[in-house]
Amino acid sequence: MFKKSVILAAAVLSSTQALAAYELNLSTAQSSQDPMVKAMENAAERIEERSEGEVTLNIFSSSQLGADNDMIEQIRNGANIAVLTDAGRLSEFQPELGILAAPYLVESHEDYDRITSSEPYHEWVELLAENTGMRLMNYNWFQGTRQMFTQKPIEGPEDLDGVRIRTINSPGWIKTIEGMGATPVPLPWSEIYSAIQLGTIDGAEAQLTGAHGLRLQEVTSNVTLTNHIHLMTGLLVSERWYQELPDELRSMLDEELKKAGDEATQMTVDAQADVRKEMEEAGVEFTEVDTELFSSQMQAVYDDMGWTELREQLEPVLSAGE
Repeated sequence: MFKKSVILAAAVLSSTQALAAYELNLSTAQSSQDPMVKAMENAAERIEERSEGEVTLNIFSSSQLGADNDMIEQIRNGANIAVLTDAGRLSEFQPELGILAAPYLVESHEDYDRITSSEPYHEWVELLAENTGMRLMNYNWFQGTRQMFTQKPIEGPEDLDGVRIRTINSPGWIKTIEGMGATPVPLPWSEIYSAIQLGTIDGAEAQLTGAHGLRLQEVTSNVTLTNHIHLMTGLLVSERWYQELPDELRSMLDEELKKAGDEATQMTVDAQADVRKEMEEAGVEFTEVDTELFSSQMQAVYDDMGWTELREQLEPVLSAGE
């Protein structure tokens, strides 16, 4: 039976001390109660059983090993870490991947199934591995749709003027929040609660399940349903570590972690109504808005990020399901 343990980071990152033949440390910013973490824990048990102990997964929630960007640097250096990340963070290394975290790109998280089955996506993943030594194993972990958590209702971009909103520290996310009318403030996920309490920021853009795990309903009073990004994420690992796995173990790991992503996605979808109800009971007001007011301002974001042609490249893929 798989057992989690928290140990010194230096020991965690050294596979040479592992009892198993192959050890992988999964890192995520989400809390231990988040669907992402629960799905990881389920996968860890299945993987240890199927591999007869040859592969061990250690799960570290709430950024215990460090911020996501720090984990990416460790992975680039060959560490036996997998971090759950969105493609926006990877645009620095493979610009085309950034389109996967573009605002109002898809109408539903299910649209990502077609994107990740497409030839362009697979080309971008292989280029990332070849050019950076990092392998995006999968991209099917849906964390929820991003909304605005603030102290006041937001009905349009003008209401965000001067409002300091926490967002992810990557160019695409920053430009998206600027395009929506707010002042973006990049901060680690774990610092959002205290930053709102201290008045360093006025709010945050986040998905319901993640925000619930951070207890943002205690420090904000309104959720504006902007639906600006369907936050799909994936597991990033060292290409060197990945290729060192025997073929049968690599195939098994791919299969089980993709299955875990599907499980996490379904748990996230299933949790939405209950999370919203709990937040409303805590006094949070949910505000419906005309999302066209925000999406109509996103062309500048696409142009600035070089995403316009990439969106056109994906249009046949996305329209195939209509």
